[in-house]
Amino acid sequence: MPGSNEHPGGAGSPDDALGVALADTVRGTGASIGGLYLIEEAEPVLRLVALCGLPVAFSAPWRRLPLTAPVPVADAIHDDTLVSVAGQDDMARRYPRAAAVLPYPFALVAVPLTGVRRSWGGLVLMWPAGRPRRMTPRERGSITSSARRMARLLDDAPRPPSLPDLPRVVPVDATRHPVQTGLAAADYLERLPEGALALDLEGRVTFITATAARLLGRGADRLLGTRPWQSLSWLDDPVYEDHYRTAVVSRAPVSFTALRPPDQPLSFQLYPDTSGISVRVLPSAEQAGEPPHAGEGPSVAAPTGRLYQLVHLAAALTESVTVRDLVALIAHQILPAFGAQGLVLSGVEAGRLKITGHHGYPAEVMERLDALSLDTDLTPAGQVLASGTPAFFAHPAELAASYPRAPQISGKQAWAFLPLIISGRPVGCCILSYAQPHTFTADERAVLTSLSGLIAQALDRARLYDTKHRLVHELQRALLPRALPRLPGLDVAARYLPAGHGTEVGGDFFDVLRVDDTTAAAVIGDVEGHSVAAAALMGQVRTAIHAHATAGAAPDQVLARTNRLLADLDSELLVSCLYVHLDLAGRQASFASAGHVPPLLHHARHPARVLDVDPGPLLGIDTGGDYPVTTVPLFPGTTLALYTDGLVELPGTDVTRTTTDLAGHLDTADGQDLERIIDRLVRHTAPTGQNADDIAVLLLRTSRPSAGPV
Repeated sequence: MPGSNEHPGGAGSPDDALGVALADTVRGTGASIGGLYLIEEAEPVLRLVALCGLPVAFSAPWRRLPLTAPVPVADAIHDDTLVSVAGQDDMARRYPRAAAVLPYPFALVAVPLTGVRRSWGGLVLMWPAGRPRRMTPRERGSITSSARRMARLLDDAPRPPSLPDLPRVVPVDATRHPVQTGLAAADYLERLPEGALALDLEGRVTFITATAARLLGRGADRLLGTRPWQSLSWLDDPVYEDHYRTAVVSRAPVSFTALRPPDQPLSFQLYPDTSGISVRVLPSAEQAGEPPHAGEGPSVAAPTGRLYQLVHLAAALTESVTVRDLVALIAHQILPAFGAQGLVLSGVEAGRLKITGHHGYPAEVMERLDALSLDTDLTPAGQVLASGTPAFFAHPAELAASYPRAPQISGKQAWAFLPLIISGRPVGCCILSYAQPHTFTADERAVLTSLSGLIAQALDRARLYDTKHRLVHELQRALLPRALPRLPGLDVAARYLPAGHGTEVGGDFFDVLRVDDTTAAAVIGDVEGHSVAAAALMGQVRTAIHAHATAGAAPDQVLARTNRLLADLDSELLVSCLYVHLDLAGRQASFASAGHVPPLLHHARHPARVLDVDPGPLLGIDTGGDYPVTTVPLFPGTTLALYTDGLVELPGTDVTRTTTDLAGHLDTADGQDLERIIDRLVRHTAPTGQNADDIAVLLLRTSRPSAGPV
């Protein structure tokens, strides 16, 4: 296939086997396009490793995707289920960012590649728009079976598959006519009054009749192997390239009319399939309209692919939340889009350029560049900020002419210095660098200049978010215990995890109290909402429980008295709470619950289970509410797991089933370190590290006899 980047591999290599499986799946399902993503564990991100039925250039916005990206394949992997997008309207409604980059009529399915021990990645299939909107059970079964076969290939592979920078192009075998038939067909076409030409999927002319060459106004030898919108100046408009892209992606016929100067309108009819595009060219009956004025040249527009890529990058920049997100986005999407290898992102702080993120540079180089003054003569960064004008250097000699020491700092060979300015206010500087000399075209300069404004806004938002996030969680930490007490005969571990994104402080809390030498108390709870008011109320509730518990109140009285305090405070917020009194000498635990999720209990002799604790009302509802006490034996080696609802209440899941699954994970972790058990429980709920709600977990384990007397 022209333009393909076949990677060498031995016969029977994992790459070859996956390529064959992808082509078989595309043929077997009747799809027109297929893509295979594998998880790159180090990041973690999704890497497009194989592509079928689509040019590599089309894949630029999709080659590396965060596992949390708002795209169908990421959702399929996260939810471990098949995701079906019925058409363009469905895509725009559910995945607007993806729809902006792929504004074509097509249907799509994404399915995870789930192996025996891990998730490998995902498979994406696309069909022309004429496909029925509803999938049959047989079709779903065929697709999921193909995904399972690929997962088994990955499970059984002797070595991991490669993760190339560019996806490997996998051809779909197509039936070819004998040469004699091809010659007869060419003779037939030459006798027709209309023109005919053929394009491969990369858009290059592979066949053209003399009539078509005459209508286009250029010899066949000058058109073969070229893309028409590049070799014919009057087709150098994004709208014409977009017609070709529409035909490739949608696999549907496309027709349009273009004016060949000075006054000849031509009709183009495109008929695509898996091997390329057949094009009919014939004079159009439409009126030509006013010819261009003398001396006017064709407007030079950016290629359509670059325009869609800019839309994609702009949308992605608006969704980046933290500075870390922004650096990852620039490194994984913007650098590859412009062929760059290095990134330095700096923010203006107190008259200096403080490096906030980098990629492709060793740490010692960053130490030398960090906190440079804005009037530095070491690099052009300060000057471009002062002038507000980007600076582009195609090779080291250009940079050394004004900044002699700059090329020696990193060993890079070309640079783009982009000032980040918002309403005249300097925010920072973004530097893209290249390992080899690089000439910046007018198109690249224009797009990078446009992107610099978007990066400036994204950096300003991200730094503000990070500041608020840091202040919020410092407040959260101040309201939670700095350390848990050491108690003879009791091991304790706790974890608090804020929601994945958000700058509101949560109301989850926990505490462990030493009542006397053989008695302890533990409490966990959740104040309604995420706000400063919720955090303040959480601090008051925790203080009240601490006071009543250390005064010797029984579990039900601790909650009842705290409940009355909330009534006196006249708060509109409700609080769930679970209080545990631990009698280590008498070996029993007494529980009182104010509408809190039930704890888990595990002992080596019995399977882990959800403890049935009779709950009372939430704190703040009924000042006269009763809080029943549930008492259970506390054998040596018993583990209690207390947690907040963020660990089990997940969108689209049943709480009872999730809690039971959690007990199973606790059961299989017998004897492990408590911190490792918490890691396991949290990973079960938030495998990608992004939890939708705050999570607090408190584990208590009584010592086994070998650990000494209680």
